[in-house]
Amino acid sequence: MIRDPETLEALLASVRRFVHERLVPAEREVAETDAVPAGIVQAMREMGLFGLAIPEAYGGLGLTMEEEVRLMFELCRTSPAFRSVIGSTVGIGSQGIVMDGTDEQKARRLPAMARGELVATFALTEPEAGSDAASLRTRARRDGDHYVVDGSKRYITNAPSAGVFTLMARTDPASTGAAGVSAFVVDARSPGIHLGRIDRKMGQQGAHTCDVIFEGCRVPAANLIGGQEGRGFRTAMKVLDKGRIHIAAVCVGVAERLLDDALRHAMQRRQFGQPIAEFQLVQAMLADSRTELYAARCMVLDAAQRRDAGQDVTAEASCCKLFASEMCGRVADRAVQILGGAGYMADHGIERFYRDVRVFRLYEGTSQIQQLIIARQMIREAS
Repeated sequence: MIRDPETLEALLASVRRFVHERLVPAEREVAETDAVPAGIVQAMREMGLFGLAIPEAYGGLGLTMEEEVRLMFELCRTSPAFRSVIGSTVGIGSQGIVMDGTDEQKARRLPAMARGELVATFALTEPEAGSDAASLRTRARRDGDHYVVDGSKRYITNAPSAGVFTLMARTDPASTGAAGVSAFVVDARSPGIHLGRIDRKMGQQGAHTCDVIFEGCRVPAANLIGGQEGRGFRTAMKVLDKGRIHIAAVCVGVAERLLDDALRHAMQRRQFGQPIAEFQLVQAMLADSRTELYAARCMVLDAAQRRDAGQDVTAEASCCKLFASEMCGRVADRAVQILGGAGYMADHGIERFYRDVRVFRLYEGTSQIQQLIIARQMIREAS
């Protein structure tokens, strides 16, 4: 659903230049300092990247899903940490409000998110509840015109810099399932919110996560998303359907960068008097990577178009997330293999990408969770 091809191509071209001129040269700095330079973050604000998926009525770009994934293909041909700067606001941080928020909630929060002034993130995962969102233990107890929140959230992306959390909490203590979960917009500066230390991770330096602890945190009842209790799980699932297509597009972009680097090395590196790209076993790794990348790109575009057409894409979104994240891991592994010893050295950067992409198979639902979702959807459709 490309609404204005000429405008979209101009946007993609500007992102392509931004990646080449600003982001790629800063990759090593981000890895060494564990921080994305403030100037790059400001440039992202000025380009409108924080507001990609926020409606134009609230100051965003209002991209369709297809337009969004095409932009991710371009933006993610560099360190995934750069995408993470905007990722939680573009996706799971804002989309609960976009999809199910009241008019007042949208008007109050979305314009600042679109400008990149208010970083939003999604507080769902807990020490004992990740993919099993229905098992949330964080409680939100009604107390007059407020809710009192107690509980802990884990691995929350951009929590150290967040201005607002889209929080999932249990409002019905008698319910142990999905029906008792509600969604809230919570100001990150509210009394009773404490942040854990920034996590030390395998990869994606510059993209920060930490625990968020709620202890007697009072949240205005007006911040209940949609104004109704018990709809949080439904909101979370809708947000994750969209987010999984987005992450699959991220995987495609990163894998394309990896394959480009591997191909360039194979054409330049000589052994036995010829470029290693001339060896058939190296060609097999290149060809397998190109084939899987093509399949993943087609899947992502198809799922995005189906979502734009109003179809239920729960299964398709999980198919994309499963295949693209696993594909990206295989491409990264082959890239290290093609570069040989150089690929194992920190100086080249391929080993950093190898570590960075491992998390794609974990967050927003592990590969095993995607398999369960796909199979259950198949059974439901056949019944």
